[in-house]
Amino acid sequence: MLEVGAGGELLVAKLRAGLSLALLLFPLVNIATDEYTPAEGLAGVTGVILTVLAAQLLLMLARQKRRFRWLPWLTTSYDITLTTLVLGMLAIGSFAGALNSMVVWAFYLIAIGMTALRNDGRLTLYAGGLAMLQYGLLAVLLFSLAAVPDQLASADYGTARVSNVIQRLLMISVTTAVMAIVVYRMQSLVELSGTDGLTGLPNRTLLSYRFPALADAASESGLSLSVALIDLDYFRRINDELGHSAGDRALRHVVEVLRSGLEDKDWLVRLGGEEFALVMQQPTGRAWERLETLRRSVAANPYVPEPGEPSIRMTFSGGISSWPQDGTELAQLLRRADLRLRQAKMTGRNRVVAREN
Repeated sequence: MLEVGAGGELLVAKLRAGLSLALLLFPLVNIATDEYTPAEGLAGVTGVILTVLAAQLLLMLARQKRRFRWLPWLTTSYDITLTTLVLGMLAIGSFAGALNSMVVWAFYLIAIGMTALRNDGRLTLYAGGLAMLQYGLLAVLLFSLAAVPDQLASADYGTARVSNVIQRLLMISVTTAVMAIVVYRMQSLVELSGTDGLTGLPNRTLLSYRFPALADAASESGLSLSVALIDLDYFRRINDELGHSAGDRALRHVVEVLRSGLEDKDWLVRLGGEEFALVMQQPTGRAWERLETLRRSVAANPYVPEPGEPSIRMTFSGGISSWPQDGTELAQLLRRADLRLRQAKMTGRNRVVAREN
């Protein structure tokens, strides 16, 4: 889910950069029309300049090829805290302006809304909680500092009341809840579209999306990457003789056996039918040994259609390609692995081929 939302951080960074430049117009227009006091105008200009500079820095980080796991948390904290900072600067000229400014306060809601682009519900809940905490503490501080009621009143912003603060806190909580529902709904749809319904494995769509990130991580860490194609031998006989329900159970049986032999960073994917792909952070020789071990494990664990019925020995043929020697794109690697898989089929099946003869 996080991989799918990783590109959202760059989109958020671009929106933040563009929005910060557009915000320059607000204090300039207000200063030109004498609608703000000098203190308010200075707070607005200072806040926007800080926003522009920080937005450009965060955009540079978001454009890095490597995904920083901590970056969404940092930028979300920045968006919320900057809003609170500008409200605090408004308090220098007017306590009521700090608590009642709709233009600045609305950026809490914008920051919470932008978390949906990152596809991480935890981030949405964090943004909402942080906004409520900071705005609530700011309100408590200003109410406690107000020596006389007149300090909470303003001709431009009206009178700051506890009831108004509570209403805004409720608005932040409602916005957070709605956006969290949207994010978790998006995650469900992504999971459905990227998961094979029969086996629960990732499917070709999710592999195509995630492989560039796997290759980038391998390149940066200096690791090898191997892609293996696995195709069950004579699987159609099970469907033809026992029916598709028995065939589905046989597929799930093989997947369970394969999963039992996987390592933490292995990625097993169902491409369709009886064909699977296995991505391993291993060089070719080690990948061949790993796949050969899995082949023997599948052959040693026959499938039993029903209790009391004869077991059926399951085997598979495999072909392995290596990144970047055999290609840098997923399609190239799958094509080369398929050629070696066909060689394994032609030379007797139930074997693994890592290099052409």
